[in-house]
Amino acid sequence: MEIYRNYFSEQKNDERVTLIAEIDDKFVGYINIKWKSSYPLFFTNKIPEIVDLNVLIKYRRMGIGNKLMDKAEEMIKEQSDFAGIGVGLFPDYGPAQIMYIKRGYVPDGKGIYKKNSYVKFGETVIIDDDIVLHFIKELAQLAPRRNVIYSR
Repeated sequence: MEIYRNYFSEQKNDERVTLIAEIDDKFVGYINIKWKSSYPLFFTNKIPEIVDLNVLIKYRRMGIGNKLMDKAEEMIKEQSDFAGIGVGLFPDYGPAQIMYIKRGYVPDGKGIYKKNSYVKFGETVIIDDDIVLHFIKELAQLAPRRNVIYSR
């Protein structure tokens, strides 16, 4: 419940947008946009981050996740030429990994990130929801706004 209270508070402060998907007035999923990502590469380059895409299991494989992504990218495109997204590395995230790549997201080239730092060679980590690989998509190809290149 605390996470949803945080979402609501951040949305009131224009830090986050939460989009809700419904079918026949029933909740089926949601997605969030964080306008100022806490991930360093996105923050430094003012790249909004799509976070916490979630579709209820019984409604998956119906295109709902893609529709939520379409709307999120459309909103981000009004403010940025790029969208960022992070995804977990274990099998539960497999469908999301495939969807993001099919949608044109590419790894940012920085490697695996955990909480506040990049995982270094030889480092031992526990694979959990905090282990993330970040991706970027250029949205200018959808409708060019200006020439902006992010720096790694």
